[in-house]
Amino acid sequence: MLVSAKDMLEKARDGKYAVGQFNINNLEWTKAILLTAEELKSPVILGVSEGAGKYMTGFKTVAAMVSAMIDELKITVPVALHLDHGTYEGCYKCIEAGFSSIMFDGSHYPIEENVEKTKELVKVCQEKGMSLEAEVGSIGGEEDGVVGMGECADPKECKMIADLGVTMLAAGIGNIHGKYPANWPGLSFETLAAVKEAVGDMPLVLHGGTGIPADMIKKAISLGVAKINVNTECQLAFADATRKYIEAGKDQQGKGFDPRKLLAPGTEAIKETVKEKMELFGSIGKA
Repeated sequence: MLVSAKDMLEKARDGKYAVGQFNINNLEWTKAILLTAEELKSPVILGVSEGAGKYMTGFKTVAAMVSAMIDELKITVPVALHLDHGTYEGCYKCIEAGFSSIMFDGSHYPIEENVEKTKELVKVCQEKGMSLEAEVGSIGGEEDGVVGMGECADPKECKMIADLGVTMLAAGIGNIHGKYPANWPGLSFETLAAVKEAVGDMPLVLHGGTGIPADMIKKAISLGVAKINVNTECQLAFADATRKYIEAGKDQQGKGFDPRKLLAPGTEAIKETVKEKMELFGSIGKA
């Protein structure tokens, strides 16, 4: 059964570990992440961008697939199905579709409009028992056509959003989506500490978890980050394993072209990536 991310993130915050949000793009992604979470007894958040939702024919299809898969695979660990970087309209579509958590990314609006729209969604989510993530500042790079310049969040604006009653807050601290460039200066822990001081016990979210050094991840967790998003790293691992399978000619051996065989190496690569991240985040055995 799908659950709100509220309890798992509050436990992570108090226990000084983080729950991983791993974005899903198809059945293989979803199956790999769920099986790994169950094996490691870790809570998990399945992230769905609006682009991925459209690719999978719609949010209702995604919610039905995930719910059925949890049942068929006998998954016992807490699982939240979460909209990633949702638009105002996308949030309502996911609420209707049966998601258990949403992110409203109002970071590109003036702070007053971000507050207004977030406040409205807080009320709806509370009525439905869903968790809600909000964003202040911006995450650098591009995801599904949303381009952020990577501006660090203003702690005062973070407090304005946190005081509305959101479940978790994503604050820009120099993190970016996709691969990090060689000249990336690193996370702004000064900003993170200031945000933490402003919002108190609010669980914080670190987007762009791919490529951030382990020591920075651990320091971010110590400063209040309770949710870390990973997407690109799973995509890269899947692509690399699939490429090696094809370049080795295995797709031409027997029925190696069968999608169940062709996609298996990539699926295993996702499992390994998720396992590595859960170990780093400290969520293993915390279900």
